Parts: sequence; structure tokens; C-alpha cells
Amino acid sequence: MAARGAACGAAGTAGRGPGRGPGRAGIGAGPASGRGSGRAGIGTVLAAALTVLGSLQVARGGGPGEPPLQPYPPGQHGPRHGHRHVRDCQPLKYGNLTHEAWPADNSTAGPVAVTRTFVSYIPSEGSDRKVIYGHFTFVRDPLRTFSVLEPGGAGGCLAQRRAPVEETAKLRKCLVAQNGGYFDMQTTECLGNVVSDGKLVRDSGGLQNAQFGIRKDGTMVFGYLSEEDVLDQSNPFVQLVSGVVWLLRNGEVYINQSRVAECGDTQTTGTFDKFINVISARTAVGHDQHGRLVLVHVDGQTESRGVNLWEMAEFLKEQGVINAINLDGGGSATLVLNGTLASYPSEHCSDSMWRCPRSVSTVVCVHEPGCDPPDCSGHGLCVSGRCRCHGAFWAGPACDSLDCGPANCSLHGVCSAAGCLCDAGWTGSNCTEECPLGWFGPNCRSRCECEHSCPCDPETGSCNITHHGALQEHLHRAGQCLASQKKEKSKDRFSLSEGSWLSLSSALALLLVLSVLGNVGLVLRGRRRHRNYRYIPLRDINGDSPHCPTSAAWDHEDVQEPEDTQEPQDTQDPKQQLL
Repeated sequence: MAARGAACGAAGTAGRGPGRGPGRAGIGAGPASGRGSGRAGIGTVLAAALTVLGSLQVARGGGPGEPPLQPYPPGQHGPRHGHRHVRDCQPLKYGNLTHEAWPADNSTAGPVAVTRTFVSYIPSEGSDRKVIYGHFTFVRDPLRTFSVLEPGGAGGCLAQRRAPVEETAKLRKCLVAQNGGYFDMQTTECLGNVVSDGKLVRDSGGLQNAQFGIRKDGTMVFGYLSEEDVLDQSNPFVQLVSGVVWLLRNGEVYINQSRVAECGDTQTTGTFDKFINVISARTAVGHDQHGRLVLVHVDGQTESRGVNLWEMAEFLKEQGVINAINLDGGGSATLVLNGTLASYPSEHCSDSMWRCPRSVSTVVCVHEPGCDPPDCSGHGLCVSGRCRCHGAFWAGPACDSLDCGPANCSLHGVCSAAGCLCDAGWTGSNCTEECPLGWFGPNCRSRCECEHSCPCDPETGSCNITHHGALQEHLHRAGQCLASQKKEKSKDRFSLSEGSWLSLSSALALLLVLSVLGNVGLVLRGRRRHRNYRYIPLRDINGDSPHCPTSAAWDHEDVQEPEDTQEPQDTQDPKQQLL
């Protein structure tokens, strides 16, 4: 381990040692005594090279006077060593952990983001201090309000597009937008790792540059990641972007260690050191002790105004930033607030009088919190990260569940978007009421069709039912229902319907009429027989009379009745007369 540490230390000796304050070190610092002619010759060659590079940039659409700010030579990005080298060469106090994780703020009180403009002196004291100006943006709940965007929208990296930050920001309705990761100036290819809204857009294959990402659980991650870390699905990244140079680690300037981790190649050391020490416009992403995401933009122009990375790190430390990485800067540094350019671009437009923002690669965007799913399951509208569900019955964070009332329709119906659809026999907003008398079916929408307005079965509508005792007695007493029948529950009970009772009563009435007529006939016949009776003296019956009338006399008596029916005086004694 000692030998390995020595090798790592040798690779980092060219950087600025710890403990030295930030200065205005850069290419224009001036020659050292005794080496003027040599430095002058080198300066002439360097100036010529910068002129050529400036011409190339103009041909690519950039403006004159803005040398490219690149950490690596053309055609190369990132160190050639792997993650193990980074782990082995970092300070022992960090062990094997090559990145830092911090829980993100998840508060919803107050605005999503607050952007503040600063004009500051660095260093804060001394005769050589200079003025810098730019913006700090403090972001709440970054898991839901921060995104890494591809240039010109989804698919931009695959299509190798470049677009101004303002254009990309409008597609996502960004409240605040800054340029993000690096890109190849020749091919316009996105460089490093890119994860945008949970989608892995680009995998760098384990390239060791400073990374910033947010995992699914809301943890913010800063530092160096292995390819396994990037592809981990147990707690995947939902946002990830690559920078160059880890500026602050746990509140300490980490530039020297970053130089070892991200350079480590003597052929690129000069380029990398220049990238660190030159003053220019800069952008960075970090966090404070409250878990708020911090976006930083410093205006400038390469070699003319702005800050170097040492100054940037110290300035962020003074403002309470804990961890931070450097993003693409120089002519790419752009800030857009509410769709409007808020920074001072350093590149010239086609007319050198004006400055125009550069078309860049990825963009870091602060937006209103999103909903999951974005369309609220088709049953609501996403407002400030919350689904406002349509209607009175769609509910839940995603508007994907129905809630119609107590325990969902009281177990007597089905909840729908229009409310409770009650089962047969039930009604009410929560299906808690039985059907009123005379109604039946689902939601009690059908009227009973029983005789004499009799109630029916509330579920089926059948008239052949028996209600509970009190209701049945009430109906009969009120005379409303004469023929309500119950389903036979026992065979020893017998009852007739109203029609049967009517038929039986009619038959009995007919029999009664026939009986009366028969009796009247008998009475009349009896009276007719009484008229044929005749008076015959008893003595004639007994043969005591000496006179025996002839048959003609009997016939005459049959025809002519005596006019006086009063019995004649009889001299016989009463006993004989009775005989």
C-alpha cells in the first residue's frame, strides 16, 4: 500500500498543494526570472495555437476570442485507469468509499427553487482581490424537482444533437436551467454517464470522472463511481451527469485528489492543470447541510474574467456547500431563468458586436415537481407535483383508485366513477338504505307491479312475499294490500288468494239463492194441496147415515163446495164425533 500511495502521490505533485489559498494563477501570470526568453518563445507558440483553435471554433459556429476550455486533449475524455486506481489512491481516511451520499431535502413548504444573484470579491481581503458575479440556486426536494435533460429533448444524445440551454429548457418548462455535462466539440457526442428521469441514456463504461446523481430513494451522490455502481438496480439512479473535478468533499477542497483520480497521465497533465488553473466562466452542482441541491453559475470568459477551480471551491466552501462537482464551463456556461437567458454569454455571435449562448449538450433543469404517472392515470391533472383527481370519486396519489364512501358502498354495491352502483334492494349515496315500499332492483329504480299497490320483493320484484310481522299487520290493517302472500315455509298452513276467495263466495251465494228458491217452491206447492181438502161428516165416514149418496152426488160435491162451511149442529156425543 505504501508503494501504491507513493505512485499516486507522484502523479499529483504538479497540482497546487493543500493549504495554499486560491489565487489568480493562470496562463497570463507572467514569466519567472531568468527564463524570460524561453517563456516568451513558448508564449508565442501558445498564442499562435490559440489563434488556430479560435478559428476552428468560429468555423464550428462558436465565436472568436473564446479559447476552448477542455480538460483533456482532443479525441480523449477521462483517464485511462479504472476505478480501482481511484480507490487505491485516495486518502486513507475515506477507506474504500470513493463517493459521498447525502439525503436530499424532501420538504414541500415554500417555492421549488430560490435563485440569488451575487457580486463578490475574491479573496475577500487583499490588494489583489477581484470581483466575480453570478447566481446561486437553492432547490427543494430535488428527487421530484430536478432532472438531467438530453439536448433538444429525449433522444438528443443518441442523435448527437446540440441545442441552446434556452431551447431545451422550454421543452421541460424549467424554472431554472444550466448547462450540464461535457461533449465532444468535434462530433457533438455526449460524454460521461447520462441518466435522465430514470432512463439510462449513456454508460461511460466505468470512466473515472466526478459524478453527480440522485438515486430512487432520494439520496444525492457525489464522487467517483464504478460501472457496477452506475448500473446498480437495487437503488437505481434516476438522474446522473458527469463532470470533471470533485471540488468539495465533505466540506474540504478536494481538487488535488481529483487531479490524481481523473488525470494520472503525464501526456495530459499540462492540459488538465491548465483546465484547473485558468480563469473562466464556471458552473457547478452541490448541496448544503439541509440537503438542498445547489446550482452555481459564475459569469466569465476564458483567460479574461471569472474564476479558476481553486477559487471556485473556496468560494463554495464559504457559502456552506458540503459536496460539489464542476460541470462544463467556459463558453458553455449558461443560466436560464423562467425561459429567459440570465447569464452573460462569452461567445460572439456572427456579428462580433453581440454575444450569443453556445449550443451545448445535456442540461440540468429545475422544474415543478412531477407526478407519477405524469398524466395522473388519465383521471386527474398534475399541479405542483400533486395529482388533482377529476370527479368526486377518483382518489389516491396517482388518481388510480375509486372511493365512493364508507368502506366503499357499504358492501352493498360497486364503486364507479359516477358513484355507488347499488346492488338490487339497496339505494342511497353509500348503498346504506333499503328500497322504499313499492320499489325494487339495483338502486331501487323499478316500481313494483303488484295488485292493490302491494309491496314486492326489493331484490327481485316478486309479489309473492311476506314482509316482517309489523309491516304485514300494518298493511292489512290499512287495507292497502289484501292479497299479499308469503312463500310457504310450512305445509300445515293454507291460504287462498283474493280470486279464490271471490270464486268461493260466489258459489256459496249461488247455493244460497237456489236454496231459497227451492223453499219458496215447496211453500207454494203446499198451499195448492190445501185447497182440495173437503169437509165430510164423521158419521158418513162411519156409515151411520141411512142415506148413502150416489156416485153422482159425490161428483157433485167434488165440483161444488158448500157455501157455508160452518159445521152443522150434531146431535152425537163428542166422543163419537172425534172418532
